[in-house]
Amino acid sequence: MLVTRETDYAVRTVLYLARERDRTASVTEVARAMRIPKSFLAKILQRLVRSHILKSRRGVNGGFQLAQKPSNINLLSIMEAIQGPAGINLCAVDSKKCTWSATCSVHPVWVGIRKEVERRLKKQTIAGLL
Repeated sequence: MLVTRETDYAVRTVLYLARERDRTASVTEVARAMRIPKSFLAKILQRLVRSHILKSRRGVNGGFQLAQKPSNINLLSIMEAIQGPAGINLCAVDSKKCTWSATCSVHPVWVGIRKEVERRLKKQTIAGLL
């Protein structure tokens, strides 16, 4: 499993917005503060809004802020919003994708690792990282 640059940017963006929870931040502000290309960040923000991690407001005073308390947002939800399920092997995410899953001696290992990674990511909240 690889944490993509996009997911890393998403986590850093959520942390940035969590530090000043009651304030709305523009794409430009976040991009500048986090040193993320604005067009790349805009796509990340859209995914986080669709996943109900962030909310957006349009207009002159528009921008982005957390849609939930930092204690309710975990690293797993951010990762899944950006790059999908956390798995080191496709069969560990969906055993139907592999014809060997039922008889493969390594399959349970991949599934166990995936479950452990998910458990750890779910346990780690934004509030705990602040």
